[in-house]
Amino acid sequence: MQVALVQFKEAGKKYYFSYEGLTIEKNDQVVVETTRGIEIGKVYMFKEVEETDLTSELKPVLRKATEGDLKEDLYNHTLEPGVVEKTKVLAKQNELEMKVLGAEYTLDRKRLLIYFEAENRIDFRNLVRDLSEVYHTRIELRQIGPRDAAKMIGGIGPCGLILCCTTFIGEFDTVSIKMAKNQNIALNPQKISGVCGKLLCCIKYEDDVYTELKLTMPDMKEKVTTPKGEATVIDLNIIGQKVKVAHADNGGLEWLALADIKRA
Repeated sequence: MQVALVQFKEAGKKYYFSYEGLTIEKNDQVVVETTRGIEIGKVYMFKEVEETDLTSELKPVLRKATEGDLKEDLYNHTLEPGVVEKTKVLAKQNELEMKVLGAEYTLDRKRLLIYFEAENRIDFRNLVRDLSEVYHTRIELRQIGPRDAAKMIGGIGPCGLILCCTTFIGEFDTVSIKMAKNQNIALNPQKISGVCGKLLCCIKYEDDVYTELKLTMPDMKEKVTTPKGEATVIDLNIIGQKVKVAHADNGGLEWLALADIKRA
C-alpha cells in the first residue's frame, strides 16, 4: 500500500498516514488525525510499504489544508509564546525546578502540549491544574531530554554552523565513545560534546568510512616492512591512508603511503 510521509516541523520526524481517496502532492499542507488530535503537517514524500511492516494502525489524512486551516494554525502559533511565559510564572509559583521550552496547540485547540526540561522527575499535577484553569483545554506536559531541548531552542555548534538537529536531523542516532576512538578523536569532553552536553551527532557521520578504511591499515605498534627496511607503526592517518613509522636502528621517523609498506 502507498502511504504519505508527513512532517510537522522543519527537520522533524516523518510519520506515515493513509490518504485513500484524496488527491495530494508532495509539499502540500494537509490536516491529519494524530494521537494528539487534529494537526497540520507537510507532505514530505510518498512511499510504498507492506502492511506487515506497519507497527500500528495508520491514521488518516483528513483533507488538504484550506486557507482557513492555515490561518487558524498561524493564530495558534501566535498564542504559544504567551503560553510559555505563563507556564514559567506558574511553575515558579509551584516551586518547580523546570525549564519551560515550548508549547504547541493542536489545530482545534482541544489540546495544549507544553515541553520542559528538568534534571529530575517532578510532580507537576498542581501546575497542570493551574494551567487548565487559565486555558480551559486539555493540558499535557512532556519532559524532554537535552538533545531534543537543543533541537527546540536552536543555536550554533562548535563548527560555527547552525546546529544539525535544527536543520536536517529528523531522528537522533546513537553516538558512542567507541565511535570517537575509532576515528582517533581526542577524548576531550569539551571538544566532542555539543551544546546539549551530549556527544556530537557529527561523530556518527564518518564512522562507517573510518571503519571501512581501517580494515586495510596496520595496527599501532605493528611491525611492517618499508623501502628502508623493518619499522614499527607509531601513528595512522586513516583518511589520508598514510602510516607513520619508526625505523629500526634509529633510522628516524617518517610518514609513508599505505601502498609503500608491507605487513607481515
